[in-house]
Amino acid sequence: MTSTPVGQTADTDETMTIRQMCDAFGVTPRTLRFYESKELLFPIREGQKRLFTRRDRARLKLILRGKRFGFSLEEIRQLLDLYHEDDQQRTQLLKTYEIAKERLAGMERQRDELTEAIEELKEQLAWGEQMLDSLNKKTAAE
Repeated sequence: MTSTPVGQTADTDETMTIRQMCDAFGVTPRTLRFYESKELLFPIREGQKRLFTRRDRARLKLILRGKRFGFSLEEIRQLLDLYHEDDQQRTQLLKTYEIAKERLAGMERQRDELTEAIEELKEQLAWGEQMLDSLNKKTAAE
């Protein structure tokens, strides 16, 4: 038996329940309801039951990827809304590329700041260790 990649079902045209979506994408029902309330997902409603379509699965995959890269929900919404532009997704791709470049630059700045802070902390720890050693030697000599 072959396994199906995360976020996909064997029959990609079938709908999925909220439980199946949670299992496939590793999210909670609360997360799916939240994205629905923010109008990022549009499941079919049958009474209390939510049925997620292939389009919802594709959107959720993009939402989760965007969140992983640090995009805001508003940025993700704007990118998802551009999908329907009649230019073979050029507008969506261009905007995604621009936001991703900005996000990468921000992440690199954060990394550089973190690297600098780590080095400073290491220096402080080394200084503290020397001071403790000096005090311990002084106490032992007395």
